[in-house]
Amino acid sequence: VVFSAEEAIEEAAKGRQVILVRLETSPEDIQGMAAAQGILTVRGGMTSHAAVVARGMGACCVSGAGDITIDEEAGTFTVGGKTYGREDWISLDGSTGNVYGEKISTVPAEITGDFERFMEWADARRRLKIRTNADTPRDAAQAVEFGAEGIGLVRTEHMFFDGDKIKAIREMIVAKNDDQMEAALAKLEPLQQEDFEGIYEAMKGRPVTIRYLDPPLHEFVPHTPEEIAELAAEMNMDAEELQAVVDSLHEVNPMMGHRGSRLDVSNPGIARMQTEAVIRAAININRKHPDWNVVPEIMLPLIGDLKELKYVKKMVTDTADKILAEEGVDMDYHVGTMIEVPRAALKAGELAEEAEFFSFGTNDLTQLTFGFSRDDAGKFLPEYYSAKIYENDPFARLDQTGVGELVAIAAERGRKTRPDIKLGICGEHGGDPASIEFVDGLGLNYVSCSPYRVPIARLAAAQATIKNEKK
Repeated sequence: VVFSAEEAIEEAAKGRQVILVRLETSPEDIQGMAAAQGILTVRGGMTSHAAVVARGMGACCVSGAGDITIDEEAGTFTVGGKTYGREDWISLDGSTGNVYGEKISTVPAEITGDFERFMEWADARRRLKIRTNADTPRDAAQAVEFGAEGIGLVRTEHMFFDGDKIKAIREMIVAKNDDQMEAALAKLEPLQQEDFEGIYEAMKGRPVTIRYLDPPLHEFVPHTPEEIAELAAEMNMDAEELQAVVDSLHEVNPMMGHRGSRLDVSNPGIARMQTEAVIRAAININRKHPDWNVVPEIMLPLIGDLKELKYVKKMVTDTADKILAEEGVDMDYHVGTMIEVPRAALKAGELAEEAEFFSFGTNDLTQLTFGFSRDDAGKFLPEYYSAKIYENDPFARLDQTGVGELVAIAAERGRKTRPDIKLGICGEHGGDPASIEFVDGLGLNYVSCSPYRVPIARLAAAQATIKNEKK
């Protein structure tokens, strides 16, 4: 058991297996999460920071273990009358949520032998394509090994969790003038391009959908006096001045605040920087591997209005077309949007005039439709299950009669405007069998899920095809 990212890194470097125990995780914990075999958090749920990042890494996670009382300073946690410390062993089962107060042997998952043959039968029967949510070349390669046919979601903000990279995105977030913004973007562009090239390499010509920056700003800004002082020195600012900038970024409800395409509207340089990285990365990979024919799929997040989509899309197309002309390259690219705001689902017919594809971000669509936070709902949803108000966690299994109806409406209206529009789901529901059966029935083109859920999605898609044909 360890209680900080720093401890996890130090102990893992000694060759020890560790489980990181936290009240909740944040982007600053990413390196420790990567070093740990598992993550245990007191707060959170299926789509909290810890759960989503852990799934992408293929790390075991139990999130929202509310019975635990944690004392991070003392390095202990207590549950069921027993206290565990740094030298104690625990084991996690990420499927059941069980936490065991002992060391239990584990084996890595593989697709071999009879299992591999069985999965080939499933692939031959299913209609839906299976993509993955991957933010690094390692995650992408792992997903391909498990049978992914493309990437449905690259969360570009997740590329900056590493120590050096997070400094660059912090500089962008706290920039208070154009010069500071341009300097930060100049640092970010080559980092993004390098990561995109790595992902394209790992996918070997398979389709890749890249979502533009959608960081809840509060997760990325520095919080401690030490972090404030370090960033202030790098930006030639006074620490008190930087603290004032950080304080000004505070939002009452950051998940519904200054994020997604709203960042591009207020700071157009962000969309231009990301477009340059996406297009130049694709050009380089196509020159290196001409038979792959990489066609970038650029996804604009949190769009709610046609004018908003047109405004941001023009930044993208102007930048992309300029680069292609300068390089003398004839390369296709597509621009679509993420349907995660209820208004976008209802106005899908209009949005399809500009969007070449829709990807349903069902995590946020569920959150905004129900009106409760995916991070906080775990505190009261158990009582809703006991009272038979809800049968399932709507963040784990798609609410077919509410959120699902919005998906159905958007699919129908989008196709009416653009009959060949590509439709997919990239929320965590993309790995849930019941949700897969539902979206297969709607005729969507693909589902996208975390790498380690790809085999489940492949099998569920085959079962969905058979069940829906019988209907």
